[in-house]
Amino acid sequence: MSLFSFIKGQFIDVIEFLDDSRDTLSWRFPDDDKEIKNGAQLIVRESQVAQFVYLGEYGDCFGPGKHELQTDNIPILTSLKSWKYGFNSPFKADVYFVTTRVFAGNKWGTASPVPMRDADYGNVQLRAYGIYDFRVVDPPKFLKEVVGTYHQFRLEDFTDVMRSRMVSVFSGALQKAGVPFFDLATRFGDIGDALLPVLNAALKEKYGLEMTSFVIESVQLPEEVQAAINRGGAIKAVGDMNNYLKYQMGQGMEKGGSGGLGAAGAEMAMGMSIGQQIVQGMQQPPPQPPPPSAQPPPAVGGVPDLLSPAQAAERVGVTEADIMASLEAGDLKGRKIGSTWRISKKALDEFLGA
Repeated sequence: MSLFSFIKGQFIDVIEFLDDSRDTLSWRFPDDDKEIKNGAQLIVRESQVAQFVYLGEYGDCFGPGKHELQTDNIPILTSLKSWKYGFNSPFKADVYFVTTRVFAGNKWGTASPVPMRDADYGNVQLRAYGIYDFRVVDPPKFLKEVVGTYHQFRLEDFTDVMRSRMVSVFSGALQKAGVPFFDLATRFGDIGDALLPVLNAALKEKYGLEMTSFVIESVQLPEEVQAAINRGGAIKAVGDMNNYLKYQMGQGMEKGGSGGLGAAGAEMAMGMSIGQQIVQGMQQPPPQPPPPSAQPPPAVGGVPDLLSPAQAAERVGVTEADIMASLEAGDLKGRKIGSTWRISKKALDEFLGA
């Protein structure tokens, strides 16, 4: 080997990255301790940028095309290296190629429950899963905050590094958006689109990334919260609390009692009776208030001897539902005439004095 060939072999003439892996986000050009000569050719292909880094500081960034490295097209690097009159000798610098195309179909999920404040259910812990597409929009920030010292940073490395960070960003976006749980669980596509601006604001600022698509495929609540929602649905389907209690009793009988054949027969009879009452209650129109003539006659002094539940509630200062609950429980003595309750003044006084 001639001396000229040896000297020439110590300099880098062409800098490029031929990416055939399809899963590489960034790649550092291997200089093999060689220097980049003045006038070297930098080739950047579509969906790539080339970022120069000198002693940990970020220099010039080149987009797609063929570039000749001269003083006038690397002003930042010239300033970092303190070349007062430009450079005309070889120099050393790290060159990172960053892929800027969209990486699609990446799975995300919450490894542990994410806290969420819901208007209907308070603080709940939920798990969520889905897919997202992303791309790099700020190469220096991406290299600094995500890639670090990786020589070749692949998609699997990105998943490992960003998994917990993505969940943190998702949790913050969810809290900021204030999306009710039922909307989150039933409108996956719309909610994903609505969360995109919130997610991207955090991702771009922190990591130099942008999501082009964010899809929620599944949302899961803790078992106890889901059970409470199911009970709420049962209450709504059955009607008022009185009917719901009857429904619960019927459910218990369906699972079987523990009192032997006699108890089971009694429970079946009670269940049939309750079932008939529920059916009759659903078929009959709701009871109408009695006409004025049917109101109990007032006693001397303006207080009637017999009170309707509404009158008793007004006198005690509670709701009519509270009076009805006390009557059903037997705490307040009353008489049911047809479908109407009547309470004596004496019974009400005893109830209040109890």
